[in-house]
Amino acid sequence: MPDTYANVEDLAADFGYKPAMSKVEHGVRRTRLYREASRLWRSSFVRSVALVVSGTGAAHAITMAFAPIITRLYGPEAFGILGTFNALLAVAAPIAALAYPIAVVLPGRDIEALGLLRLSGYIALVVSGFTALGLWLGAEILLECLGIEKLGAYIYLLPVAMLAAAAVQMAQQWLIRKKAFGVLARTTVLHSVLMNGAKAIAGLVIPIGVVLIALTTAGQALYALLMLIGIRLRSQAKHNVPRINCELSIKDLAKRYCDFPLYRAPQNLINAISQSLPVLMLTAFFDPAAAGFYTLGVAVMGIPSALIGKAIGDVFYPRVTEVAHLGKDVAEMIIKATLGLLAIGMLPFGLVVLFGPWMFTLVFGSDWAHAGEYARWLSIFYLFNLINKPSVAAVPVLGIQKGLLVYEIFSTGSKVAGFAVAVWLFGSDILAVFIFSIIGAAAYGAMILWVIGSARKWKGYEETSR
Repeated sequence: MPDTYANVEDLAADFGYKPAMSKVEHGVRRTRLYREASRLWRSSFVRSVALVVSGTGAAHAITMAFAPIITRLYGPEAFGILGTFNALLAVAAPIAALAYPIAVVLPGRDIEALGLLRLSGYIALVVSGFTALGLWLGAEILLECLGIEKLGAYIYLLPVAMLAAAAVQMAQQWLIRKKAFGVLARTTVLHSVLMNGAKAIAGLVIPIGVVLIALTTAGQALYALLMLIGIRLRSQAKHNVPRINCELSIKDLAKRYCDFPLYRAPQNLINAISQSLPVLMLTAFFDPAAAGFYTLGVAVMGIPSALIGKAIGDVFYPRVTEVAHLGKDVAEMIIKATLGLLAIGMLPFGLVVLFGPWMFTLVFGSDWAHAGEYARWLSIFYLFNLINKPSVAAVPVLGIQKGLLVYEIFSTGSKVAGFAVAVWLFGSDILAVFIFSIIGAAAYGAMILWVIGSARKWKGYEETSR
């Protein structure tokens, strides 16, 4: 310590004292924070995510507002029958258009993207037709093998729902390509209002599972129609009505983007099987009520992924494509998005782990406490499902869809094996859901690391697209 000090400020600084900021310094800091916030908000990525989140969030808020009414009207068994139908639809939908709609965002020119839509539509019609023929020939055998005889004749709605789901995916990908996130948000909210209102009204008259199935099928078609209307109105406002004409032949387009039906469609199918098998196995080995508990647990736990994760994924996909075209660091973009989603998801999922059964009883009624037990462990699975959205969105850009298919085979095999062991050896539905969730979370974590590693080794968009 020196013997003398030039002034009091030097003495105070030597003892670690820091004077309070002056009004001028406070003003400078506030100005910097305001500028940083303004710069962040002006970012097209942030504004697009906020727009999609607002629309999806409003739609889910409407769904959750109706949920206590609908769950009390229909009960666990009706939800179990709906969950069984949705499980079959989830398996069938990924192959309806062989994943070609996902490629719509990638082409540099709209004319090529429109050609992909045309190709997708043709494939969806053919696949849905063959599905209808297959059900006509062997629906009873399928129902008996899966132990879901209660679906009955309503299984014949599956091809219709498949076709409608393909139309929804085609319209969504075109809107994502055009960055028309406002149209997506508005149609999502309107669809939620109409469908939840219809379920509540129908539940007052005929509160059975088949009504939910019929409304779900009609809802898919309605959602596609609303988006098509939005696309038409937006195109007319911009004096640019798209026409489905492409100078490339359907055969050329199918060949150019063949990695989607070869790798992405099977990957989506296998992933859907892994998500749907728990519902089917709970129905077969326990009862429809167990499937109903699981269906509600998945619906609630999937809200953050559907709300935030899907919004990030929808906006991230075209954005990461642009970054790739510019030759920028894709890995850094994936890491930042993943960590951001982790920070967002920790609190809501953590609360469900601690208070799941109590929360479900409070919101949905005493009949649904068991669904809260499922949700307690599903929350771990869905946290990792949320944070892997940027990695999934980057897969087609990085050209690693073949690797994703291999990953999905091992991931699904592990999850299904764990679930089956718990059911067959221990006869415990809770243990089965727990094992399924832990294995799934570990698999998602491994996938994120793999995609980030692939992004660091990536050679560039042009080389990948050859």
